[in-house]
Amino acid sequence: MRPVQGGAYSRFVAWAKILLPLAALALMATLFLIARQIDPEAAIPFAEVDVERFAREARIGGPEVSGVTSDGTVVSISAAAARPDPEVPGRMTAERLAARFQIPDGSRIEARAATGTVDSGAQRLTLEDGVEISTSTGYRIAARALTAGLGETALASEGAVTAEGPPGRIEAGAMAVTRRKDAAGATYLLVFKDGVKLVYQPPE
Repeated sequence: MRPVQGGAYSRFVAWAKILLPLAALALMATLFLIARQIDPEAAIPFAEVDVERFAREARIGGPEVSGVTSDGTVVSISAAAARPDPEVPGRMTAERLAARFQIPDGSRIEARAATGTVDSGAQRLTLEDGVEISTSTGYRIAARALTAGLGETALASEGAVTAEGPPGRIEAGAMAVTRRKDAAGATYLLVFKDGVKLVYQPPE
């Protein structure tokens, strides 16, 4: 029986030497035919780069900038991210924008908002989408939007404001910080106007 088994094994090896290379060739031919059926142009759209979109979406992470107005207020601006405006040179839109104004008389104003713009050409800062303002004199103010000059000290709300301060709760049609110059020098005033309503809260 052993010679028969040995002969069968030899025949198996002999056939395998012939069939296995043929099977490999058939498999390679099949792969080649499938590859030829692929449309090479189908991959082109995935390789295209939208240069204009890339320029629009260019981001600057965590920018910080500071400067001094003509009347001496130190302005510090920071944001989580900012993008240059492709249509207006020198203008940037920002996310989670924060601004700090250190006024020459020693007072301080801080403002935060979800979005905003910094326009170096117009010398203007705009905070939008829910502005929270706090002052070193004890006021906390909420406004829809706030604009501030970067050339000289001037802040103004856009629309109505609500505030909590030393006198109590204040509701007004607008709020502004202005500089007034007289013989004694310059003073800076926080002014509520356009229909002011005060709910007085006596000190405890």
